[in-house]
Amino acid sequence: MSLMEKLDGLARRYAELRAAMAAGASGEAYVRQAKEYAEIEPIVAQMEAMKAAQVEAADLAGMIADPATDAEMKALAESEFAALKARIPEMERALMLMLLPKDAADEKSAILEIRAGTGGDEAALFAADLLEMYRRYATLKGWRFEIMEQRENDLGGIKEVVAEVKGQGVFARLKFESGVHRVQRVPATESQGRIHTSAATVAVLPEAEEVDIQVNESDLRIDVFRAQGAGGQHVNTTDSAVRITHLPTGIVVSQQDEKSQHKNKAKAMKILRARLYERERSMREAERAASRKAQVGSGDRSERIRTYNFPQGRVTDHRIGLTLYKIEQVMAGLALEEFIEALIAEDQAEKLSAAAA
Repeated sequence: MSLMEKLDGLARRYAELRAAMAAGASGEAYVRQAKEYAEIEPIVAQMEAMKAAQVEAADLAGMIADPATDAEMKALAESEFAALKARIPEMERALMLMLLPKDAADEKSAILEIRAGTGGDEAALFAADLLEMYRRYATLKGWRFEIMEQRENDLGGIKEVVAEVKGQGVFARLKFESGVHRVQRVPATESQGRIHTSAATVAVLPEAEEVDIQVNESDLRIDVFRAQGAGGQHVNTTDSAVRITHLPTGIVVSQQDEKSQHKNKAKAMKILRARLYERERSMREAERAASRKAQVGSGDRSERIRTYNFPQGRVTDHRIGLTLYKIEQVMAGLALEEFIEALIAEDQAEKLSAAAA
């Protein structure tokens, strides 16, 4: 099916839905129609705007070619025609992007997981820096950021942390952060002033609701135990900590931050659903991407995606070859948006290319 045939089909469906809703549909049928209408409406509006621009461009071209057009009017028409010729391809691209299949997870909130990798204490300190970077970015976006689980080392670094980031479209903006983040700097623990290389792993999972992932109780093994603090000392006298094992996949989630066993179980189930949802989503994505050699933002956690070089003040994203010499602004969450916007643009370009192939 050609692009124009697809657009004509959407226009017809839009008219059908508008007529059906005006005729007084109610109940579930009306809800379904209203949802589909809302999805199609911006596409039809963009298509009509593009067609109007094309008609206007054709009229201007005729005016320019007409020998009867006076010089002043012709100059004005040429100026408007040039502006339209530059704008129409942008409108076409925007329309193509609107027609691309949507990632159902994009509008969801997210579960953010950060783990210290190679580099010992310095890796844990870098993981803490990354956590603060994402916390500040979330604040700038107006999202809610809540720590669900955290394990620290004696220096204030983070061995592992799980956070919930709540807001509209969180996953769409953070999903390309999954991967290995590498840091090059002189550690605070280094007396000789030598530059060390350490790493931390980031995983961003779409938060799944019960309607997204059905978890059978029979597939779970739930263990309760006494919560422990740093060094292994007991921090309470009741078995409030919870460990949930999903037997079919072997995924294990532990929670002990809350004093209530019920709250710890609820948090653990939220993380488990997110990991199961991401597992299914990744399997489907891998199937769709099997024919493509390169894939930006595949979520492969073994992939080194970004390097933060403090001595040179630069941050490089290796997937798109973008380097920013503003490391302080990136770590403050202010310039992180530049990487995210560039990664989204690259992903869109790749999808458009694949759709045209």
